[in-house]
Amino acid sequence: MQDRYVETVLGRIRLRIDGSGPAMLFWPSLLMDGTLWSAQAAHFADRFQVILVDPPGHGASQPLSGPFTFDHCAQVIAQILDDLGVGRAHLIGNSWGGMIGGTFAALYPDRIGIAVLMNATASPAGRRQRFEYGVLTRSAQLLGGIRGPLKAPVRDAFLGPTARREKPEVVATVNELAAKVNITSGRHAVTSVVPRRPDQRELFGTIRTPVLVVAGGEDPTFPPAESEQMADAIPGARFVVLEQSAHLAALESPEEVNALIDDFLADQGAAY
Repeated sequence: MQDRYVETVLGRIRLRIDGSGPAMLFWPSLLMDGTLWSAQAAHFADRFQVILVDPPGHGASQPLSGPFTFDHCAQVIAQILDDLGVGRAHLIGNSWGGMIGGTFAALYPDRIGIAVLMNATASPAGRRQRFEYGVLTRSAQLLGGIRGPLKAPVRDAFLGPTARREKPEVVATVNELAAKVNITSGRHAVTSVVPRRPDQRELFGTIRTPVLVVAGGEDPTFPPAESEQMADAIPGARFVVLEQSAHLAALESPEEVNALIDDFLADQGAAY
């Protein structure tokens, strides 16, 4: 894959690009970088221009200097497409990426093909989630990173019993990526995506692009019922549950996720 850097409203963003054809952009969860989508890149690069995003403040993208809005994130996607000379792209997002994938679909309807929104929500954070993520970010600040005793709460927020029991390589990847997070950037991102997360249900009612919403049956962060509420807010959205996946379905169940995306593209006649 080739690296490319794009200047955006949220700083310099690092992309990894492979393949040629219609564009397919992937945005991951908080605390993860574009490598979350490695299995999808390998699967789709023979037919699509695959664009893996290190989101603002993560991976090799520029550290964040403050909080942001979801509108800013949608603008980042538009600026990436402008820089690449791409008119429209299919958008695949996980958690944070799923939320702002919906934002982008609503605000930039002429620039999106299909959207696959995974392990995400359209609802604001509840009191318990705001408290738990606040404790995590403050503790990480004190410890200088997500390490030691903080590995377990991050792992348990992202992975379910199937991955923890049967997929040690997935657990290792989550631990590795979380440990690399710039804590100041991570705090700004968590603040923006958790306690300041907007209620997007009304906005999502304006989406007209084909949308597939994917939930993880073992997801402790956004259980299927919450993701289904997001699907219900989007006109015509399709809703699927992967029973043995948790919060990072693309990493935990890559073959199933690839097949879901392939089937949805085919159903929509969306190989453009």
